[in-house]
Amino acid sequence: MLEGHKLLVDWGVRTVEGNKNAGSIEKVAEMIAHYNPHVMVLEDTVTKGSRRSPRIKALTKRLIAVAESRAIKVALFSRKQVRRVFFGDAGGTKYALAEIIAQRFPEELGFRLPPKRRPWMSEDSRMDIFDAVALALVLRLKHAKRMP
Repeated sequence: MLEGHKLLVDWGVRTVEGNKNAGSIEKVAEMIAHYNPHVMVLEDTVTKGSRRSPRIKALTKRLIAVAESRAIKVALFSRKQVRRVFFGDAGGTKYALAEIIAQRFPEELGFRLPPKRRPWMSEDSRMDIFDAVALALVLRLKHAKRMP
């Protein structure tokens, strides 16, 4: 949860047991009620070409519907768009992006940056925090560029 592009208000990973989509919708609805956001930023899994699982695609569609039912704007950015904002055409790794986010919010996220993943390791669940913050920053950075 960002306020502006400099204030990280809330961050973390919420876990859901059982029906993950229903539980996720419930958690998001609680966060919406608590924070009353103006915009919800999500990874674009609904556009053709997304390689995300059918469950995640269905979850994204339901999250969009929840946001729209509460008059919350929705912004969708693909992983490629996020990387382009942070790295330009040079490309960059998910871990390099997490390092940039940790440097931007050192007090909040610096200590949460997991060690670099080795090929035999699974991804650390904390990486989701950095993915979410990157999505929010893309919206803020794109909006800031349009302002005079």
